[in-house]
Amino acid sequence: MVVALNSVHWPVATVTPLFMSSIQTDEPRTALVAMHKISKAYPGCLANDAVNLMIHQGQIHALLGENGAGKSTLVKILYGLLQADSGYVEWQGARVSISSPAVARELGIALVFQHFSLFESLSVLENIALGMAVPATQNLKQNIIDVSQRYGLPLDPDRQVYTLSVGERQRIEIVRCLLQEPKLLIMDEPTSVLTPQEVNDLFVTLKRLASEGVAILYISHKLNEIKALCSEATILRGGKHVATADPQQRSTHELASLMMGDELLIPQRQEHAIEDSVLLQLNNVSRTTSEQHGVPLHNIELQVHAGEIVGIAGVAGNGQDELLQVISGEHRSSDADSVSINGEGVGVLAPGARRELGLCCVPEERLGHAAVPSMSLVENAFLTAHHRIPMRTAGLFSLKKSARFAEKVIEQFNVQCNGSGAVASSLSGGNLQKFIVGREIEQQPLVFVVSQPTWGVDAGAASAIHTALQQMASRGAAVLVISQDIDELMLISHRIAALCAGRLSNTYSTTSVSVQEVGVLMGGGSIADGAVA
Repeated sequence: MVVALNSVHWPVATVTPLFMSSIQTDEPRTALVAMHKISKAYPGCLANDAVNLMIHQGQIHALLGENGAGKSTLVKILYGLLQADSGYVEWQGARVSISSPAVARELGIALVFQHFSLFESLSVLENIALGMAVPATQNLKQNIIDVSQRYGLPLDPDRQVYTLSVGERQRIEIVRCLLQEPKLLIMDEPTSVLTPQEVNDLFVTLKRLASEGVAILYISHKLNEIKALCSEATILRGGKHVATADPQQRSTHELASLMMGDELLIPQRQEHAIEDSVLLQLNNVSRTTSEQHGVPLHNIELQVHAGEIVGIAGVAGNGQDELLQVISGEHRSSDADSVSINGEGVGVLAPGARRELGLCCVPEERLGHAAVPSMSLVENAFLTAHHRIPMRTAGLFSLKKSARFAEKVIEQFNVQCNGSGAVASSLSGGNLQKFIVGREIEQQPLVFVVSQPTWGVDAGAASAIHTALQQMASRGAAVLVISQDIDELMLISHRIAALCAGRLSNTYSTTSVSVQEVGVLMGGGSIADGAVA
């Protein structure tokens, strides 16, 4: 997720505390959880180096740091998924050993993962029952209704998961945690797949939970959210605890600088002449799908000009993957002119042939789609780049040429890894994203299509990727960015549209629409067409 330093601040409703007597006192308070000098090493990497973390009852506490700073490792230790090499944890003043997630849950620790673990063919009730390892009884069903209504998280226990929006699916995970009456709720990038309206609803819920005494550990790269929601932040850098700060007393620039260790350069919108030539065109693209939960596309029309960045907003599961497959050539049409690159119809061509004509694409799924987990970065570089970069000797794979290209990507995009020979699965999600995006950008494409370019990357990486996209456009490339992050699209795009249920809205000049209006489009609504571009 991109850190939106210059973005709109989401409205956050004020919630009157239901009871605060236990936490409104000038007397020293025992922390709900205190992690002391936690260290954890992996081969060639010290992920946590004597890290301290303290969270009090009723506090919304942020955990900040760039990719590879040690946040995930620390959280996994707190939840019992990993064991620390040294250091210890205190729970309500008593030293404890959290040897497994089951022990963590018994203490009162709940974790809402960034990537949901739901069975789409089952109902809400059945999924929650499985997650809690209890029978799917009528009593549980009523408890789901009661908790969801109490906290403003409306859910129908009988609905099948595949019929729900991403925001509704997140409610399942939160309600499952709340049914266990947690004392500490850990949320990992909770707004990465939500519309602005859903973000606001989530913030209301979290503030209410805090007012009732629940502690919340909130992990996000969106510093505007941290400032709006959190009263304290622990900041990690390079595996070390470098600062504890009050986000509401610090600017986003100051927080980012603490995370990065130096001043963060923020890209500004680049206004330059957009050429008349259309480099990417979709002509009335429709697509049926045989996949159980696939999304058909309906009559999509789109043009991207030379020098232009066009953003497509949308909540996950509304046809973004299907659209990228149509453009990349993973799904081919019988109509050559359904997709055109620089005026040439390519609808019937395979992905390799489209790459040779100047198209480079980055899919949303990193491992397994954009990169092969068991292959090295050198081998993963060759897989796509050999269509545009000389990487063969006598027609065969050249290790030397491929390694040279991979090392250039690693250096240019500051990919933290154990060299170009490291396997893709050994990289953190953010660093693998930097490598994949960099691999495609360094091929100097004529048309560049990227899905979720800064998903899960830190402020510095997001800034570098945005700058690279803007530089591509300024050199005359056509750039199409598909993202769930409206702030990101509003920051870098010249025009913006939204994809909902496989239908693409009108495109609008980014300077003429608001974040809230784009949110309406993401939900399938319409806005005044005065700004149509």
